[in-house]
Amino acid sequence: MEQLIETVILGIIQGLTEWLPISSTGHLKLYDIFLGLEMPISFDGVLHIGTLIVIVAFFRKEICKILSALVHSDFKTEHGRMIPLIVVGSIPTALIGIIFGWQIESAFQTILPIGTAFIFFGALLYSSKLSKDKSDNISYYTAIIMGIAQGVAIIPGVSRSGATISVALLLGIKREKAFRFSFLLSIPSILAATGYTVYPEFDKLISSNLGWSELLVGAIVAMLVGYFAIKLLWKTLAKEKFHLFAFYCWLLGTALVFLTFFQPLGASG
Repeated sequence: MEQLIETVILGIIQGLTEWLPISSTGHLKLYDIFLGLEMPISFDGVLHIGTLIVIVAFFRKEICKILSALVHSDFKTEHGRMIPLIVVGSIPTALIGIIFGWQIESAFQTILPIGTAFIFFGALLYSSKLSKDKSDNISYYTAIIMGIAQGVAIIPGVSRSGATISVALLLGIKREKAFRFSFLLSIPSILAATGYTVYPEFDKLISSNLGWSELLVGAIVAMLVGYFAIKLLWKTLAKEKFHLFAFYCWLLGTALVFLTFFQPLGASG
């Protein structure tokens, strides 16, 4: 029962923070640090399966049209043009993950660097307030910059959706277009990250105390919570209040940095 409760809590955190621009990786890492959990890293991949299903459900019409264009090798329609843009945008994400993944993983094991990342990321979020909707066109340049932002989001404390949407807005992309392309771009990244974490560690995941019921519950909870989170994100973005998430990041980051210097025992986790 204790394991089941933990997976439900982690599923809620994953579902809520994966799509709201407040960093799911940062929150899951903090949960592990403060509670001393030793969940297999592949369990995070299982949770990502739940949030991936959310994207597929939410953008099912766009995804079907993109797949249809791919099957028919039609790259001239609006959805067909998305295919090379997603491929180009995924390249810098993959390179950053391959080159810097392990270094970042080892560097962000304590609360000070995570707290600092939240503070700096909050500045990026707030800067999106300065953006002006100008263009419906996602260029290759925009796709590359968004791909870089998505790659940087492997840092705990930096949100994938927050980073990609913020840079798109700062580049003058209209909100709806930035929102849609951000999530379509995330699909290859999540698929690759899930496969990379779950497959090599699958035996370790099975041999842990987590049973199939816990894994299934965690993924389902992440999926259900994630669906409401992505709807909330769009409403916030449409009402031009996206930048307000910066205050949460600043508050949490400042609290973590404060805790590091004034409560060393908490920082040692």
